[in-house]
Amino acid sequence: MTEVSSLTGRLLVAAPALADPNFDRAVVLLLDHDEEGSLGVVLNRPTPVGVADILGSWAGLTGEPDVVFQGGPVSLDSALGVAVIPGDHGPLGWRRVHGAIGLVDLETPPELLGPALGSLRIFAGYAGWGPGQLEGELGEGAWYVVESEPGDVSSPRPEHLWRAVLRRQRSELAMIATYPDDPSLN
Repeated sequence: MTEVSSLTGRLLVAAPALADPNFDRAVVLLLDHDEEGSLGVVLNRPTPVGVADILGSWAGLTGEPDVVFQGGPVSLDSALGVAVIPGDHGPLGWRRVHGAIGLVDLETPPELLGPALGSLRIFAGYAGWGPGQLEGELGEGAWYVVESEPGDVSSPRPEHLWRAVLRRQRSELAMIATYPDDPSLN
């Protein structure tokens, strides 16, 4: 088996030609990536469902928009919390993924985590890939891999995240941010 270089903590930005409607203009934060597969959440798919409607005790701790995000097409009936916690040490109930970004154990009482949270997002479901599947998609050019920034998790304008992430790249990827939503209208 070949060694997999971990992409944990990085962003997958959907290429304009990616045909899967689940990932059209998606920005995925990879929470885990190893030889057993990959797991991430789509950062730019807000739903109309308020956090208070699903996880009321966490509602006061999430940023704007205060809604549940569709983390991906897998297990939409499960919830994941992703939070940014500044500093070197996180509180009980939070596991560092990369830098200041980590996963929140939503079974932990919110009052234990609340004072430490820099930002929090709740995701219904996740995006998952089996062993080698993501590497195959990367080889086909379906995704661009870029560095994440803590603010990506809590962007107040998630509908603009795809373009914003591409625009900040210091390469030809910045030009892809100008790609039209429907190239046939050009």
